[in-house]
Amino acid sequence: MIDELLPDTVVAVEAYGDDGSRDAPLYPEERAVMARAVDKRRREFAAVRDCARRAMEKLGVPPQPVLPGERGAPCWPEGLVGSMTHCDGYCAAALVRARDLASLGIDAEPHARLPGEVLDAVALPTERRRLADLAERHPGVHWDRLLFSAKESVYKAWFPLTGRWLDFTGADIEITPDPDAPRAGRFRAELLVPGPVLGGLRLLHFDGRWTVEPDLVATAVTVPHP
Repeated sequence: MIDELLPDTVVAVEAYGDDGSRDAPLYPEERAVMARAVDKRRREFAAVRDCARRAMEKLGVPPQPVLPGERGAPCWPEGLVGSMTHCDGYCAAALVRARDLASLGIDAEPHARLPGEVLDAVALPTERRRLADLAERHPGVHWDRLLFSAKESVYKAWFPLTGRWLDFTGADIEITPDPDAPRAGRFRAELLVPGPVLGGLRLLHFDGRWTVEPDLVATAVTVPHP
């Protein structure tokens, strides 16, 4: 699901159902981080890191701990950039060599309506108008949940480049369905705050892709080198 949203240079590993919540082994450093976590959180933490380590192996990198750093962002081995996501019944990790991409972000969410109070907190007025238009044209997709997921992917790609928080209202996202397959498409996040500088150029927007399955929404953002 995630890999179809990413370029060929990215290795993505995902797990569904029981495989997405299995009690995968942890390194001692990771067990220490999870020492006081509830069982569900610990199993999610372990399962998504199992995906990450399998992705490392596919890239020829020895599996190693993935510890949370500032604001919980994963600390990847030198020379790699990546992203992880998990929700009920699903988890995934995507990794790429740093020479091939500057950053990336992935997110998966249950394909269900977003609670109204959450939508009020994350959506700009322009985004809400576009969501209403999309819902009228394609009522089979929970566009509000898709918007939330896209914002999560944008943030995950943003933070490694800036080390700064990005509020939900810091980017205006326009979602575009594929004309031939309206349950998949692209999105663009126009940054409303100063973006990161890469190669002497300031980024003004992030581009991403999305897809919807009956029970899941997935989004991905990739940031190429200039």
